[in-house]
Amino acid sequence: QVQLVESGGGSVQAGGSLTLSCAASGLTYRTYSMAWFRQAPGKQREGVAVVDSGARTRYVDSVKGRFTISKDSAKTTLYLQMNSLKPEDTAMYYCAAGSRAPLSLVAGYFDWWGQGTQVTVSS
Repeated sequence: QVQLVESGGGSVQAGGSLTLSCAASGLTYRTYSMAWFRQAPGKQREGVAVVDSGARTRYVDSVKGRFTISKDSAKTTLYLQMNSLKPEDTAMYYCAAGSRAPLSLVAGYFDWWGQGTQVTVSS
């Protein structure tokens, strides 16, 4: 049984930083792509960053240079370091795992999802 559990969300002021974590269990960690998505109220779920089994990464343009995705294979943990946060980064952030499209940021290619962690950035 695959389980993804996010943590690390919270409230920060604009310009601040947060690090999200996602503890993964029940999957062959090294053969899956892992990604972070976010969804703000009234908006569609958006792919933020993805890392594949070869540690290649891809980011949505709005977070390039500010967010960094990484994974600790030994601990099966995925991270999202978020710097220079903006109010428009406010959303529920979800961890996801899948194997159908290695560097996709399309939600439909991911099979497993966490419950989400809220990030709120105030101006």
